Amino acid sequence: MRRFVISMLVANQFGVLTRVSGMFARRGFNIDSLTVGVTEKPGYSRMTVTMTGEDSDRDQMLKQLQKLHDVKEIKEMDPSSSVSRELILIKVAANSQNRQDIIDAVNVFRNKIIDFSPEAVCMEITGESSKLDAFIELMKPYGIIEMCRTGMVSLDRGTECLANQ
Repeated sequence: MRRFVISMLVANQFGVLTRVSGMFARRGFNIDSLTVGVTEKPGYSRMTVTMTGEDSDRDQMLKQLQKLHDVKEIKEMDPSSSVSRELILIKVAANSQNRQDIIDAVNVFRNKIIDFSPEAVCMEITGESSKLDAFIELMKPYGIIEMCRTGMVSLDRGTECLANQ
């Protein structure tokens, strides 16, 4: 089983998210992450979906998604020719004994503290999934109070873009 990143240019209108996610559900595939946001083109949103499966699963989903009227462009993102990032907001229990260790970890991972209180530190972490996973593991011993993780976003390197497919 592999992880696939599928990027789509879709119509920016109500119901599109439901139709796309419903396509996965009807075929019995789980969505690992899903992000949607407006693009530089009025009327269009970019949707990035990550899923885990076999090559045949990916092929089936790409074919099914292409049939949806709202999907204008679709592409599997190749890790060697694209950049991908996620974001985590994570709140960790902090006290006078461990606060400096947490701050040092934030600096090593080149992230930033966005809220600071006597009992907790809230941080913003961006990067590849493996970096975020490693940071979460590092913070577990301190006590993760709360965490929110976005889905993956991905763009082609260089001048290639989804709209030019």
